[in-house]
Amino acid sequence: MNKSQIPVAQKEVLSMLLDDHKKVKTLFKQFEAEKTAAKKEQIAQEACTNLTVHAVLEEELFYPFLRQQNPEVFHDLLNEALVEHAGAKELIAQIESMSMKDDLYEAKVTVLSEYVAHHVTEEEDELFPKVIAQKVDLRDISTALTERKDQLQKTPVPA
Repeated sequence: MNKSQIPVAQKEVLSMLLDDHKKVKTLFKQFEAEKTAAKKEQIAQEACTNLTVHAVLEEELFYPFLRQQNPEVFHDLLNEALVEHAGAKELIAQIESMSMKDDLYEAKVTVLSEYVAHHVTEEEDELFPKVIAQKVDLRDISTALTERKDQLQKTPVPA
């Protein structure tokens, strides 16, 4: 394998993560616009499932790989990302155990949306550009991420 394959793997991995971000942003917008309680609940559950899969991919594969590549460059961003994930996972667990009938349901989905928007901005504006600038070779995890995502989508893990 030659160096010209590094940008392709970067593009594959980062595009997959960016696509996850876009999908969840769209779901949160749909939630906000939806009028019926049942549909809102369905959208919120779908967002929670997608976020859970995405967090597992990052925590099991992407973040540890980046930390291994260059601990000094990625340390602070990855630690902050893990703390943000913990907050989001707590809200996801609460939302998944509730329904639209619960008083704080919509507020919790809204706050989760805000958490995710903040996290996505940091990844897209800080973390991903550092991955590119550091020329991190993502070939080693590209296939693993895709396979793990497929596996998680078939049998999602609890938040």
